[in-house]
Amino acid sequence: MATTLEQPATLPQLSNEEIARYSRHLILPEVGLEGQQKLKAAKVLCVGTGGLGSPLAFYLAAAGIGSIGLVDFDVVDESNLQRQIIHFTSDVGRPKIQSATDKLKALNPYLNVVQHETMLTSANALEIIRGYDVVADGTDNFPTRYLVNDACVLTGKPNAYGSIFRFEGQASVFATEQGPCYRCLYPEPPPPGLVPSCAEGGVLGILPGLVGVIQATEVIKLILGKGAPLIGRLLLVDSLNMSFRELKLRKNPDCPVCGTHPTVTKLIDYNQFCGITPEPKANSVNGTTVQNGIPQMSAVELKKRLDNHDDLFVLDVREPHEYQIANLGAKLIPLNDLPARAGELEKEREIVVHCKSGGRSQKAAEFLAQNGFKKVWNLAGGITAWSNDVDPKVPKY
Repeated sequence: MATTLEQPATLPQLSNEEIARYSRHLILPEVGLEGQQKLKAAKVLCVGTGGLGSPLAFYLAAAGIGSIGLVDFDVVDESNLQRQIIHFTSDVGRPKIQSATDKLKALNPYLNVVQHETMLTSANALEIIRGYDVVADGTDNFPTRYLVNDACVLTGKPNAYGSIFRFEGQASVFATEQGPCYRCLYPEPPPPGLVPSCAEGGVLGILPGLVGVIQATEVIKLILGKGAPLIGRLLLVDSLNMSFRELKLRKNPDCPVCGTHPTVTKLIDYNQFCGITPEPKANSVNGTTVQNGIPQMSAVELKKRLDNHDDLFVLDVREPHEYQIANLGAKLIPLNDLPARAGELEKEREIVVHCKSGGRSQKAAEFLAQNGFKKVWNLAGGITAWSNDVDPKVPKY
């Protein structure tokens, strides 16, 4: 059963140019002139202009949504271009929100784009979301997903949800009066670090196109009040086998946000809720940067010490497929294998641990230090820093 959004008392008129542009919509009985006017009157917030936000915003703009809000504070990186189709090679280094706005306006000059160049937080989410009819969640982390969900429930705005990882994706419509919210499906977030990010686990570049277009379809159906939105249904997408499955979802009466007796009546600290603690502040000991008890070595310093033939053991804690892309010739023991394989390392030897950018190697170094290894360093910035500061021939990924 379709859900109907509140419509303005008077719908905007379409110009002759807009009628020509949207003619293939107008001849659909389910859309027609009135439906296209509803799309023009609608205000949709896209949270993120990355993998999901790119196709989502593109198709909403093409469809004739009158006003699209964009929330993003990141800049375009070369690694984005494999999947974030709204950004071009010439946009590398530009703010994503500026890049996306240019493409959307070039596609549809009748579109109003509202830029929110900021991180969505508990301090600003309610104020931003209140100004829109539908929210489309294109985020890639758990704290922001819970934040978007709770803000949508508290403001009464439907949430066209999507998520992606490697070859699989999910889509649903949360936070409507009739159906469940994201917390009904996932009452508790996974432990920090259990689910790798796309930067760590990878994602098939086409997958966000599949899921983002599904999100855009759900947004348009909600605005038109037609069809059967994914309310109370979770669509599972497996792009590797090109299969789609559907799970029925029920509203949880005990849900702390949308249940009959909610206990979450205002936005909370979502990093804390998801168990994410602030990075420990680095301090300096005898001129060496130390983070959480682990001394940090720069790529330049490592190169100098290797050239001096110092007795250093370099340990790579990335995954084997990452090692194939780029490596320093170091011994490879993936982080998850380290507890079982620590016996392969000499406790008295000076060890420098590295990964892609320094996060996993910091965890590995802390583990080794806690298990009796006498002198352990973390390579600050990882192999990416080595490529930037020492040897640009080493590929960055």
